[in-house]
Amino acid sequence: MSAFTERMAGREKPVIGVIGLGYVGLPLAMEFALGGCEVFGVDVDPEKPKLLEERHSYLKHFPEEMIASAMDTGHLHATTDFSVLSRVDAILIAVPTPLGISRDPDLSYVLNSCRETALHIQRGQLVILESTTYPGTTRDEMVPVLENSGLTAGVDFHIAFSPEREDPGNKNFKTRTIPKLVGGLTQACTEASVFVYGFAIDNVVPVSSPEVAEMAKIVENTYRAVNIALVNELKLLAQRMGIDIWEVIDAAATKPFGFTAFYPGPGLGGHCIPIDPFYLTWKAHEFEMSTKFIELAGEINTSMPGYVVDRVCDALNSSEKSVKGSRVLLLGMAYKPDIDDYRETPALKVMKKLVERGALVDYNDPYIPSIPSSTRQTDMQPVSVDLSEEMLSGYDCAVVITNHACYDYQWIVSNSNIVVDTRNACVAVEDGKEKVFKA
Repeated sequence: MSAFTERMAGREKPVIGVIGLGYVGLPLAMEFALGGCEVFGVDVDPEKPKLLEERHSYLKHFPEEMIASAMDTGHLHATTDFSVLSRVDAILIAVPTPLGISRDPDLSYVLNSCRETALHIQRGQLVILESTTYPGTTRDEMVPVLENSGLTAGVDFHIAFSPEREDPGNKNFKTRTIPKLVGGLTQACTEASVFVYGFAIDNVVPVSSPEVAEMAKIVENTYRAVNIALVNELKLLAQRMGIDIWEVIDAAATKPFGFTAFYPGPGLGGHCIPIDPFYLTWKAHEFEMSTKFIELAGEINTSMPGYVVDRVCDALNSSEKSVKGSRVLLLGMAYKPDIDDYRETPALKVMKKLVERGALVDYNDPYIPSIPSSTRQTDMQPVSVDLSEEMLSGYDCAVVITNHACYDYQWIVSNSNIVVDTRNACVAVEDGKEKVFKA
């Protein structure tokens, strides 16, 4: 009998602790709560527990009714106090794993969470890392920190890796319905993890080790990054040839096999796709390998905001205007439609490059009223401006960065002087097509 099985003896459902109540941790905590588990969510940001206690959602795509229901039934608790971890059966870590200044992995959030966990860990508990990272992190980085508690991983406590697969705003999938990979340090660790996730996830898929699960997550996102880079490069070629790349992709997608449609854009955004492939590139250096496809894809994708700015210049030139001194409005600051997440958004990079060329830049995004100083890339204090016919007509150029469903693109085109469309959002516009420049 494993230590976890002994701990669970006589109880039907585990008590869950979730470290990090952001885009990954909060939906995960909610699914466990909806599955009838008692959940203790811990976050170092006091504002998150406070808002949850008040039955408010700080993620605009996440319904407040679900939070209120979980809090009212007593299934969900939120706090900044890590000591509650001593009372749970499973501790799930869902904290950021950004890149450092030199584009090397920053595990500080993960390791700090492990240090806090080591202060409170109990025999028989299960610790699972959800944060995306490079293969070997669970075994080589987490285990030594957690074993500072005096307990031995795989014997006194269980440990596993299970990559998050959140897709905020996706109406076709939610946390419960997305298959969950899990790889434990031992077979008993994996079995304990499969048991725990069964209360929140419909389909749990065990793999042979934490390294397989860690690698699988990076492969998923590298696959997307490389294919997006491919269509971004093809977009540049198609534009020179006078061919509509979006029409080309839709035409190719009619083939029922051997082709998966990816679409170009102004650059990559979000916490995963722009970052995760570089974790693998960094790790490859340890094995004296260069990951050429990944590095080339990174170069292409990071160059796209510059291409967008060039197209803005072309559009302004068509009206005999210089980018310097022109008023430019960016439509959309989020990295994808219909969410309030602007992590790694290409919109900020486009804004920075336009400002450097002398443009006067504003933005509108109904999901993001302002940009905190910690993430700004200019000295400006960007705040979302209101849209009106008079407002739009006052800008020399409007640039569609994020194709939010709430935007009326016909109205935008009709009331703008020029529109640069990076998302093919204006494809259905009938009146004023001559004012639209695809980028």
